[in-house]
Parts: sequence; structure tokens; C-alpha cells
Amino acid sequence: MGLDLAGWIVTAIAILLTGISKSGLGGALGGLAVPFMAMWISPRDAVAVVLPILIAMDFVGIRAWRGKAAWSELRMLIPAALLGIGLGTLAFGVMPDRVVVGVLGAISVAFAAHRLLFRRVSVSGEGSPAPSPAWAWLCGAGAGFTSTLAHAGGPPLLIYLLGRGLPRERFVATTVFFFAAINLAKLPFYLGLGLFRTDTLLMSAVLLPLVPLGVWLGMHLLKRIPERPFYLFSTAALGLSGIKLLWDALV
Repeated sequence: MGLDLAGWIVTAIAILLTGISKSGLGGALGGLAVPFMAMWISPRDAVAVVLPILIAMDFVGIRAWRGKAAWSELRMLIPAALLGIGLGTLAFGVMPDRVVVGVLGAISVAFAAHRLLFRRVSVSGEGSPAPSPAWAWLCGAGAGFTSTLAHAGGPPLLIYLLGRGLPRERFVATTVFFFAAINLAKLPFYLGLGLFRTDTLLMSAVLLPLVPLGVWLGMHLLKRIPERPFYLFSTAALGLSGIKLLWDALV
């Protein structure tokens, strides 16, 4: 696959951060693995390697967070994400990746900056207005679209959920179940695009032992962060991931 020792080390760190993010920070930094790996291998190979690892993380997360997700939110977001996956599949290899990640990065940075500077972070969920179905569908479809292209569906989902003011554990559980659904839904599309090969699957297998460690670290981190700092940190992480996406688009 063309990875030297430095590539394997950076990839392993990115996979660990992905597990920590998915199980402890709502997936804000879950899109790091693909751009890091793409410094050594093609983006198409990178997304193929990462998808089985994400699905393994999702299964571990579902077991840990069962019964805690906000299904009222998921019933709007998941159908929209499936539409986004279909659109992302059509755009795969046609739309320049830099355009997608650049727009996503700019939106993420702007949202995080606005929320940190001008809005008090809600942690109770009380008083949050009912979401517009159009807004839920836009964010859900955006998450499905960007997740298909680069496993970077975290920012659109967080933009929606951070405005809902869900309790911390309910917030994380909702992201876990959302990504479990859309990552499984991406499998047949990736198979149809011919992304999986023997060498990509072997690389996924080598990295799989990092999955339980990353998820365990994320869950223990979550237990030690109070609600308000958690939401502030998640918002800051969204902004940092947006900056990283902008950097990938411009460099």
C-alpha cells in the first residue's frame, strides 16, 4: 500500500483519535484518518481501508450506548443521510474532493466560531426549539454526502446536534447510532464502486486491534468531562476539524 514506518505510525494515531472521538466527543474529529492516510496512499484506498474499521467501532459503540440514543432525532437524520450517501456515490470521482472538504471546513469553522463567541452552550436540552424538518434533512444529507466521500460526516451532524442541547451521553449515543447506520449503508455502494481489494482489507485487519483501545479511551474521557466543558470542547473540536479540512482543500 506504499506506507513507510512514519505512515503506519501516523495512521495508527489517527485511528486511535477516531475511536476516541466517536465514543467520547460525538465524532468531531472522526474525519482525521482519511486525510492523514491520503498523504501516503490514494484517497480512494484510504476510504476503503477506514470503512471496515469504522464499522467495527460502531458495533463496539452500539453495545456501550444501547438505549441512550435520541431516536426522535435519528428518525429524521438517517433517511436524509441515505439520500446523501446516494448523491455522494454519484459524485465520487467526479466532484473534486477539495471543493467538498473546503466548503465543509468553512461551514464548520463559521458555525463553531459563532457558537463559541455569541451563544451560550445549552446542556439541558430544555427550551431548545423543535428543529425544522428541512434543517434536519439538510444536515443529515450533508453528513451522508461528506461521509461517503471522505468519512467526514461528523461536522454536519454536530452542527445539527449541538443546536439541540441534548444531555452529554444522549448526544454521544445519538452520533454512535447515526454513524453505525450510515457506515453500514455505505458498504454496498463501496462494493459497487470497486473500492475494496485484498490489500486494503488486509490493512484494515492490521489496524483493527486499535478499535477497542480507542473506544475505551473515548468512553473514559467522556466520564471525566462535565457537561458544559464537554459541549465547549466538542464545539472547539468541530472548529479544529473544520480548520483541518480547509487546510486539506488549500494545500
